[in-house]
Amino acid sequence: MIKLHDLHFKPFISEDEIQATVQHMVTAIADDLQDEVPVFVGILNGSFMFVSDFVKKYPKPCEVTFIKLASYEGLKSTDDIQRLVGLTQDLTGRTVVILEDIIDSGKTLAEVHRIFKNENVKELKIATLFYKPEAYKKDFKLHYVGMEIPNKFIVGYGLDYDGLGRDLPAIYQLKTTQHMTNFVLFGPPGAGKGTQAEFLKEKYSLVHISTGDVFRFNIKNETALGMLAKSYMDKGELVPDQVTIDMLNAEVEKNADAKGFIFDGFPRTNAQAEALDKLMDQKDSQINAMIALEVDDEVLVQRLLERGKTSGRADDADENIIRNRIKEYYKKTAILKDYYSAQDKYYGVDGVGSIEDITERLSAVIDSL
Repeated sequence: MIKLHDLHFKPFISEDEIQATVQHMVTAIADDLQDEVPVFVGILNGSFMFVSDFVKKYPKPCEVTFIKLASYEGLKSTDDIQRLVGLTQDLTGRTVVILEDIIDSGKTLAEVHRIFKNENVKELKIATLFYKPEAYKKDFKLHYVGMEIPNKFIVGYGLDYDGLGRDLPAIYQLKTTQHMTNFVLFGPPGAGKGTQAEFLKEKYSLVHISTGDVFRFNIKNETALGMLAKSYMDKGELVPDQVTIDMLNAEVEKNADAKGFIFDGFPRTNAQAEALDKLMDQKDSQINAMIALEVDDEVLVQRLLERGKTSGRADDADENIIRNRIKEYYKKTAILKDYYSAQDKYYGVDGVGSIEDITERLSAVIDSL
């Protein structure tokens, strides 16, 4: 992650991927032009790195020149395209290849075509390293496209954000969710996880997503995902991870402006943890921590037996069932502890003491994030 001015950007396209794409474009254009000596025209400022790498790789004689246009202010392309530096040579009868770093709306491209309309060139070809098809609003043909990318703001390899970032050898994408804290809350049966989740969501204005609650909501309201999950459950089969992830995605989407999320009851396996990481990455965010309440088994057993006197739950009244539940919890959590520890994201918190003391310990971890 990098920070330019007030915004954060995340890695998007590596230097190796860029260079491989440039080489592919060089090969395609050289094959098409054969022994012709083309004039490559770079559009400043953004294309200087692309043009430099391109002509160094180009295997045949060529000429290079630049024109300078201005259309970007901050994160947005303006309607006003200004020609700051124009052509200085006669291009009559020459094949001209425009080397653009990026084509999005096509406004700059329209100005390029207008410039070359009266230059009497033999042929005008357009080559762009990056192309945003979702943003393109013109009908001009693009003869060579290096890589199609989503319509998101990028910096690096000649592209900037208010002057910064042009020098980066790789491409970075704007992180649209700039400030969000997300963590997975774990705790064995009887650890008080549900109680603590309620306190923490209020204290930090987070959204608490309990997998059990999400399942019950979708099944009760007969959503498409709920009915799909129920079809597996009715057959005694496990609900596929993707169905659960789709449900969680819907919950995250409902709360797009949240300051962060507490995930409770998911993930339970490495595959689910990887799926959750992927989901949060798609939201330009991440899981910051796995926070686990740690309580001695005997304390847990006594807590649950005591709770069973009033909860009415059969699994809180039988000591053998309680011990099996605790054993299952540790079997599943051990795997995830290793997963998040490898990312330096595992935090164990003492779950013994008053509710207030435990909340304070959890808060200390969250504050450190």
